[in-house]
Amino acid sequence: MNKAKNKKLRFALVGCGQIANKHMAALRSLADVEIAGVYDINPQALKSFAGQYQIPTYTDMDRLMIQADPDVLDILTPSGTHAQNILELVRYNRHFVVEKPLALRLDQVDAILEQCDQRGIKIFVVKQNRFNPPVQALKKAVDENRFGKMVLGTVRVRWCRRQEYYSQKPWRGTWAYDGGVLTNQASHHIDMLIWMMGEVESVIAKTTTRLVDIEAEDTGVVILKFKNGAMGVIEATTATRPKDLEGSISVLGENGSVEIGGFFMNELKTWNFNQAHAMDKNIWDRYSKVPPDVAWNHMEFFKDVINSLMTGKRGLIDGFEGRKTIELLNAIYESSSTGKEVFLRSMTGACRLGQKYDQ
Repeated sequence: MNKAKNKKLRFALVGCGQIANKHMAALRSLADVEIAGVYDINPQALKSFAGQYQIPTYTDMDRLMIQADPDVLDILTPSGTHAQNILELVRYNRHFVVEKPLALRLDQVDAILEQCDQRGIKIFVVKQNRFNPPVQALKKAVDENRFGKMVLGTVRVRWCRRQEYYSQKPWRGTWAYDGGVLTNQASHHIDMLIWMMGEVESVIAKTTTRLVDIEAEDTGVVILKFKNGAMGVIEATTATRPKDLEGSISVLGENGSVEIGGFFMNELKTWNFNQAHAMDKNIWDRYSKVPPDVAWNHMEFFKDVINSLMTGKRGLIDGFEGRKTIELLNAIYESSSTGKEVFLRSMTGACRLGQKYDQ
């Protein structure tokens, strides 16, 4: 569907949990968007959410599709239900925006992509941190080969999530519906590492659960070998105490080094290259931080979605981009379970994600 440029795209939210407020803030700020309605199976939560925004509510999906007639379904349900939700809703032939992750298992992702491809449906995965100005500058430097031979890419997620956080929602920290810190909190950072460093050849991973009572891990460390010969490290934990510390990425090459820190890769810390470049002159003025506007990078993400649907061009983070993160996460958990180096080209599927704890 290439929507006529003089018509607004109609979005319907599927799920009204915490993240839905951020999506509402972003969508309401865009002139090309109408919010057609919101769906949830919990009538009380739905009433409370919709009361804040004065939008139509639905507990029946058929009714939403007939009355609200959305162009895009924005999937904001718990992580472990994304695959089931999309595969059930694909029959309506509407486009999808999906909060990360696209699904928990690689076979689920492939089923989604096949169904969407057969119907000409576009699917976009929310990876809003790709639009952070420091990240955009780093990606430009990578694409222009300013680093030369890549050496090492590192992401660090040092966040604090106490037992109360996991106890608020019964699906959090479970293998069937969430996974641990690597799948949930570090998902954006893992996506960023692949985006900057390229395809992954193999991984070795160790995980543990140190400070909370959940099925999955609260701490993980991963060593990666990229196909271009560079190495990588993922360090992720929600056991930082007493408060959040950082969410960072570093890229090191033979000709330069860049570090982006802050809480969600939003503050430029280091920008050093052997050779000067025109963009270096205003790097700190234009690219060092994310603007303070509420949900700014979500808004930029939705602008890309709208442009893709209006013009037919490929979006920055489509389903195939979302697949890369899930493929790597499945390999990481396989390595953690088997204690072996796992090559992505020969994964066995020994991954606990998306399965009941006793499987």
